[in-house]
Amino acid sequence: MTPEVYIDFINKFDVEKVALTNNEILFSIEKSLKMQGKGETEIEPRTHIRPRAGANGHFNVLRGWIGGEIDSAGTKVVGDFVDNYQENRPSEYGVLTLFNPRNGSPKAIVDATGITDMRTGAITAIGAKYLSINKPRVLAHIGSRGTAYWNVRLLCHLFDFEEVRIHSKREESRNSFAEKLRNDLNRKIIVTEDWKSCIQEADIVVEASRLSKPEPLLKTKWIKKGALVVPYGTMSAVEFSLPDIMDKFVMDDWGQAKGIFGSLREHIDKGKITHETLHAELGQIVCGIKKGRENQEETILFWHRGLSLSDIALGHKILLKAKKIGLGERLRFA
Repeated sequence: MTPEVYIDFINKFDVEKVALTNNEILFSIEKSLKMQGKGETEIEPRTHIRPRAGANGHFNVLRGWIGGEIDSAGTKVVGDFVDNYQENRPSEYGVLTLFNPRNGSPKAIVDATGITDMRTGAITAIGAKYLSINKPRVLAHIGSRGTAYWNVRLLCHLFDFEEVRIHSKREESRNSFAEKLRNDLNRKIIVTEDWKSCIQEADIVVEASRLSKPEPLLKTKWIKKGALVVPYGTMSAVEFSLPDIMDKFVMDDWGQAKGIFGSLREHIDKGKITHETLHAELGQIVCGIKKGRENQEETILFWHRGLSLSDIALGHKILLKAKKIGLGERLRFA
């Protein structure tokens, strides 16, 4: 008799009730990075689906496998639609599916909208843990939607900044973002009127803008020596000259440099950045194979495109915690 197959369904409300802590998020993602660095994972470059229905957006499809105690294969499909704010919707909707890698049977369907935000913020923060100067004083964050909240939240969890500056294109968006951060983090947030006043003299610069087309709004001359720069918008907002001032270039996974989108798309396509200029993948640094920051003078560029491994690791953690406290639904599949 064929064994029965059940799927655990964890929706948005379950994910919120699970309420992963900052440390749980960071630990899960850092552990997955270490496994990646040791070769205990499998990851495929993301692919994209671009609907031709006049919508200003696309779908990202991410695939991978993590061994060890997680031992799950997974696929995440996330829609990235820039104009969703006009309908008061999140910029992204995501669904994560987890599978048994021993027999291929499905294990879970998890709302991945929140997972995408949390794991992206965690990669930004862990990147800064290994690549920023000791005791960074000023954080500059461009962008206020999607993954922005978790970038700032988790960076502030790891570092005691003297200043946290934010900027985004729409005044109402940046002001409401600042108010949420003030309430949740209980700290002063400085809202700037332009990119320059946000970025100059910052020790960590995160560019998470949501442009509809490439535009070099982040000027290379604004970056101070010794800064960590983390640009990861879908459309490029950086000048072509940005890599010229960098001592090290780090990615989450070089395979993700391929594709049609990304803040350093032009730099890759025109050979400004190549595999030979890549210092390391973040997982190699986390597991000790490669060095991260080696002195306070290094200016470092960290480009993370988003890993299916991070989604799988966080989805696995949410699934375990949801089961423990009785959340989610169990659906008969076969």
